[in-house]
Amino acid sequence: MKYKKGQSGNLQGRPKGSPNKTTAEIKTWVANFIENNQAKFEKDFELMEPQQRVATFEKLLAFVIPKQQSFDINQEYKALELLLMKAPEKAIEAISLKIIELHNKNTENDEND
Repeated sequence: MKYKKGQSGNLQGRPKGSPNKTTAEIKTWVANFIENNQAKFEKDFELMEPQQRVATFEKLLAFVIPKQQSFDINQEYKALELLLMKAPEKAIEAISLKIIELHNKNTENDEND
């Protein structure tokens, strides 16, 4: 083997966010396949039982609507509390003053509207 595991001749590697060539090709192929068979898919969809049609539609929605992340406010408060305990007093004061300033500007804008 020419390179050690996890290493290659390209030290910078593929740029972050750029798709894998094979993945891009497969996505294009699937998109073309669906486009070329759209009428057939719609006909088959109409032939499904209502319950099966709803289940299929729900599965398809997952490809166009982002999945919502659960949000635990208590966990967020704990994380914020840990950050505040580690932060220098000057940083906390500066952040607090900025929050008050932004709040006041927002309140003024609301009163002017």
